[in-house]
Amino acid sequence: MCGIVGVLTNRPATPILMDALQRLEYRGYDSAGLAVMNGDQLDRCRAMGKLSSLDNVLDEHPLPGSIGIGHTRWATHGKPSEANAHPHLAGSVALVHNGIIENYQDLCDGLRKEGYNFESQTDSEVVAVLCDSMLRRGLSCEDAAAATIARLKGAYALCFLFEGQPDLLICARRGSPLAIGRGDGECFVASDAIALAAVSNRITYLEEGDWAVMTRNEFHIHDKSGAVVEREEHILTLDTIHVDRGNYRHFMEKEIHEQTAVTARALGSWVSGDRQKVECAFETVDWANVPRLTLVACGTAYLACHVGKVWLEKIARIPVEIEIASEFRYREPPLPQGGVTLVVSQSGETADTLAAMRFAKARGQTTLALVNVATSSISREADIAMQIHAGPEIGVASTKAFTAQLICLAAMSVMIGRERGVIDGSEERSLVDLLFTVPSLLADTIALEPAFKSAAEQIATARNALFLGRGLMYPIALEGALKLKEITYIHAEGYAAGEIKHGPIALVDDTVPIIVLAPSGELFEKTASNLREVAARNGWVVAIGDKTSCKELSEHAGRTIALPATDPFLTPFSYTVAVQFLAYHAAVAKGTDVDQPRNLAKSVTVE
Repeated sequence: MCGIVGVLTNRPATPILMDALQRLEYRGYDSAGLAVMNGDQLDRCRAMGKLSSLDNVLDEHPLPGSIGIGHTRWATHGKPSEANAHPHLAGSVALVHNGIIENYQDLCDGLRKEGYNFESQTDSEVVAVLCDSMLRRGLSCEDAAAATIARLKGAYALCFLFEGQPDLLICARRGSPLAIGRGDGECFVASDAIALAAVSNRITYLEEGDWAVMTRNEFHIHDKSGAVVEREEHILTLDTIHVDRGNYRHFMEKEIHEQTAVTARALGSWVSGDRQKVECAFETVDWANVPRLTLVACGTAYLACHVGKVWLEKIARIPVEIEIASEFRYREPPLPQGGVTLVVSQSGETADTLAAMRFAKARGQTTLALVNVATSSISREADIAMQIHAGPEIGVASTKAFTAQLICLAAMSVMIGRERGVIDGSEERSLVDLLFTVPSLLADTIALEPAFKSAAEQIATARNALFLGRGLMYPIALEGALKLKEITYIHAEGYAAGEIKHGPIALVDDTVPIIVLAPSGELFEKTASNLREVAARNGWVVAIGDKTSCKELSEHAGRTIALPATDPFLTPFSYTVAVQFLAYHAAVAKGTDVDQPRNLAKSVTVE
């Protein structure tokens, strides 16, 4: 995620902004910038590379003033460049943004017709230009920001600074976190409380859809309907600022909610600035001549590979084998000359996965890695490594790292398909456009949390559970079962739905919840048939689908939950959120230790 900071103070703003941005460096970035108001005039500095480069620019071009905004950017729209760096200026508006504005092209087209021009390739600049256009129509700063926010589609965290308004900042969030810090005659906002550790321990977290009007002495929060609301203030110690749950009960809940921002961030590392093609370090492999791709991982990352196998074989038409890392090298499997082995690990330190990668490398395979920690052993030893950009994941049960792995594997499938000549440029652009809808799809799915909570509270009473799915839903069924057993200690198994007749149906009775993942599509009728077989034997069925499939299944399911309709290519993302929430809320209902379940560790560094 990009780093966002805003300050309203009576001291020089620049040192505070720079210190806060340094605290957000763990998020990764390719450029940085500040906008500060001196008197009534806005001034800005931006630089490519690390914050030290921005420091050098500030030595030559100081920014005096006591109100300002800062940003560290990881490119999602537009290549890394000074022109694409934040803050963006448009007329009397300066803006920083984290996330993806899905309808930015439509907004750009409309604004160009009104005579507005754009200086960058980003989706972020359109927000500043749109807000400035609202001001030119005579709206107040507050009303202009509200009108701008209302027209945005996608996931975002925003902070607006207005020329001629030396005591005003406006911020907003949907899908990307923001925290407001209060001081003595000072007010601050940042992407993460850690950024504010030096200036405030009084933290208020904006909730989904909130926007806030800030001055030095106070701030007012509006919810998504525009009503003024109160949000709880948290007093944080220095230790909790560094690892903080925010306004969530558990880290796992927080990390489920972070997935909108995480998928946007991860996708930005794979797609060109013009959103025309997938670009990544893995491109350097001669994919047209690779005879086989071997995917190796453990646990949840292994299940992400199962989803990836479906995409890679269907979209890229490349033969794929999946291996459990702890078994791989002991089997001593034959590996083809010119083959590629991809290892997937959140920590990059998983002992079995590291050993498997070394085994493949010793046998002449090109080794690739998808990891969440750039400095990890796997990242350092792989021939080519790419980060998934999930950010620190504290909950032992992986959530946001899984979806980040999925978005990377999906993008990889598109890239390999192009390199192998099985999809053309038009097909690639269509698939890329679909991938850019994932953050919004996740936000819409997360909004259904109350429905998942209600179902989970019933599931929590069971001793056993079954998850069923076909095609892309089969690995999500496996992941749902894994999540449930990890944090609730309920015995759960995932099956390909067609296998229910080959043994598991013997377990079916009215005490065993059977969670059926059934989106509309070519496999729906087969899945529905399996569901009817279970229902006929008094099975306790929870059907998760879309509006169309849930309508058809309602007669045979005790409960249905309709997810947002989406392209079949993207169903793993929304159904993953569904099974994560079922596990999370079942664990809360049972009172287990959600973030640190018994016997488990976040990173398995021994065999």
